[in-house]
Amino acid sequence: MGEDVQGKIGSVTLDYTYYSGQDLYSDGDIEDKMLDIAMYNPPEDFPKIIEREKSWPVFYHFSPLRTNIIDWIPFKKTDKVLEIGSGCGAITGLLAKKTGSVTCIDLSKKRSMVNAYRNRNADNITIMVGNFKDIEPQLDRDYDYVLLIGVFEYGQAYIGGAAPYEDFLQICNSHRKLDGRLIIAIENKFGLKYWAGCQEDHLGTYFLGIEGYHDGGIVRTFTRHGLERILDKVGIHEYSFYYPYPDYKFTTTVYSDRYLPRKGELSNNLRNFDKERILLFDEKQVFDEIIEENEFPLFSNSYLLVVGGAPNVIYTKFSNDRAAKWAVRTSIVRESPKQLHVEKLPDTEAAKQHLMNTRQAYEQLSARYEGTKIDINKCTVIGGDVKNGLSFEFCRGETLEKLLDERLMRADVAGFKALVQEYMHWLYYNEDLYAVSNIDFIFPNILVDEKKWHVIDYEWTFDRHIEAKNIAFRAFYNYTLEGEMRKACEDLLMRDILGFSDEEIAAAVAREKEFQLHITGNHTSAEGMRELIGNKAYKLNGLLQYSQHVELDELLLYCKQMSTKCVAQIFVDYGEGFCEENSIRFWNCYSVGRYLKLEYDIPDGAVQVRIDPCLYPCVVEVREIRAGDRLYTADSAGPNGCLQANGLVVFSDEDPNFIIPAVGGEHLVVDMDVLELPQAFASQVAQSTGASKENLVTKTKGFFKAKLKG
Repeated sequence: MGEDVQGKIGSVTLDYTYYSGQDLYSDGDIEDKMLDIAMYNPPEDFPKIIEREKSWPVFYHFSPLRTNIIDWIPFKKTDKVLEIGSGCGAITGLLAKKTGSVTCIDLSKKRSMVNAYRNRNADNITIMVGNFKDIEPQLDRDYDYVLLIGVFEYGQAYIGGAAPYEDFLQICNSHRKLDGRLIIAIENKFGLKYWAGCQEDHLGTYFLGIEGYHDGGIVRTFTRHGLERILDKVGIHEYSFYYPYPDYKFTTTVYSDRYLPRKGELSNNLRNFDKERILLFDEKQVFDEIIEENEFPLFSNSYLLVVGGAPNVIYTKFSNDRAAKWAVRTSIVRESPKQLHVEKLPDTEAAKQHLMNTRQAYEQLSARYEGTKIDINKCTVIGGDVKNGLSFEFCRGETLEKLLDERLMRADVAGFKALVQEYMHWLYYNEDLYAVSNIDFIFPNILVDEKKWHVIDYEWTFDRHIEAKNIAFRAFYNYTLEGEMRKACEDLLMRDILGFSDEEIAAAVAREKEFQLHITGNHTSAEGMRELIGNKAYKLNGLLQYSQHVELDELLLYCKQMSTKCVAQIFVDYGEGFCEENSIRFWNCYSVGRYLKLEYDIPDGAVQVRIDPCLYPCVVEVREIRAGDRLYTADSAGPNGCLQANGLVVFSDEDPNFIIPAVGGEHLVVDMDVLELPQAFASQVAQSTGASKENLVTKTKGFFKAKLKG
């Protein structure tokens, strides 16, 4: 089904009234691939395609996990929604299913077509293609929801002017009805991941947001206090902050000021899908300290800001990165300021049976532990029908995990052992009388108060006997996965208490991994996608204590190479030739080690400019060299390398450069793809013609293989 003259793709309406005829924003050729994916594949096939492609853009735009950021919002089928910056439709389809109508706005025609094709069966979506400033005056002012998911940071580009973010917020807020909501998802520029070694999401450089974006650019993210200052200037005083974890892009958990994370919960921090990163410290341990000091809102990686009335959901955890029959969502709902309850809802039709099994597990486990200090969290069916989900009492107390950590911190070995021994007692209790086994009897699922051990989650309960020591292994194994302090007690737990040999531990680990694959339906989880895409995390394991550590040596070598090699330099000729004194180096101009982007204002008096992209033999694709209104190709930019028939330039020495005429006051923009080549190999191919970039990459790999074999 194609796009017709009326601007229809399937049942989706596309409005090109305000489209300029040119997409001013694009990720390049990958968007053609994404359009093909949307045109020729149903959404249920997207997860398989994501695994096959191993591509960050494909994962980002097509993962069903993207909807988690808003899936917990209490939308109604009568709601009218405005989605600003809808892009490829990562959340548009969910909005169409849950609400009455969705009006999308996006600058890109191609991305809007991706959105339309993937949602072609929805008859309540209208996509307006064009500049927001042109479209906005025509929009209604009675939307129940106005959404800006990953958009507000571009306020300067959308609006411009002296106060772009205040103006952007005020304009967007004017389109919601009085009792409606405006929802903004955005990174926190002080997010802990940036301190710990992640590159800034939009600009691909380390610490740029933390340093206040001193290098310029049009993107700005904010701390909570920064956002509150903007809200105050606009006169908005009714709002709530939510904290998506690990971030708003692939949210697994949503916290709020009414339910903040507890120590031990924030352990899934390796999420650098799009870029390499450094691991400067253990984020879980630092998060625990931040939580202890009540500073989590300042360091949350992302924010979800809800302007208007606060939803009654104060916490949500998603388990939809699993097979469909186990995809459920757990929420804490506030009925009144002092009354809370927990809900488990099915995210798929197939998951309803899983909830029925959970209800049955409650009855079986309650019978097994009747009259003891083990309290199985009371479970009831909402509205008498499991399709509505299950309701649980909200229990208070400290997790057994936290209590064990506290004893480790105090070096209280006796206290630690006592807690573990009591845990083992209850694990074995009545196991011969009841054919029921809760393999989810792990430390985070047990809340301890003065009188009771509350078992708050028991979804993995089976009506058959599973040896207690194998259940204990799951608890011990998951506990020791995080942090050096916990790993230090591995021998005590696995060998002294369980009596496992190395072979038994290896077999148990294999069973646990097999179980996890079974839960995910043998698809790659979000966490596993990072490894598939291939962006590395370089560890820094204590510079003083572990100076000989292999991982540290690799990091230092990597940093040294990047600091000397991935540096561009611009020389300015004022009529007397090029010299070092009249040059400037650009240290933060590369992303992913090969993509060079820089901007420079040419000084008065300049007659020509030399651009040195790097200090090594390479092949370069010139994507853009622009000085003022003049656009240069690889040929016209005067390279000192060998120009290939396809426009690529091969440089066979360590001084590659381009030279262009210059006019003082002009703005220079440079955008190149720079692929390093071994010098001997570069010399061999420098004279070849018509070699494609892919062929050069293949030849390079072959060169290295030959060297290794030799």
